[in-house]
Amino acid sequence: MFQLANTWPRYRGRTQRILAAYRVFLENPTEGLHPQQVARRTGMSMMTAAALLEGVPDLFVKLPKRDGLTRYRLNSRTTAADPEEIEAFVLRSARREGWVLYAGLAMVLLGVLMVVLLMRAS
Repeated sequence: MFQLANTWPRYRGRTQRILAAYRVFLENPTEGLHPQQVARRTGMSMMTAAALLEGVPDLFVKLPKRDGLTRYRLNSRTTAADPEEIEAFVLRSARREGWVLYAGLAMVLLGVLMVVLLMRAS
């Protein structure tokens, strides 16, 4: 349950950071990058970059540790795709998460409204 709270929403509100990290990996396609390298090149904190890379396995894959450092790369599907496709994917995923959030809020609101109506009817 706590894992879900840390990873959802993965895209909503983070699209610019995700795309900035993606562009850093496009500039360095052959090397695995440490979150500190991504943070330095994008201007975000290292903890934010590490959480971002860990939280979006659809785009970034964790490499086995060497020298005690965790590195990330683009996954094979992301490497083969056009940058426009990846940008559209990220924006579409953020929009989908927004709709899921709004649907959940609407269900909670309707549930409360049903309880209130049932209490008034009795």
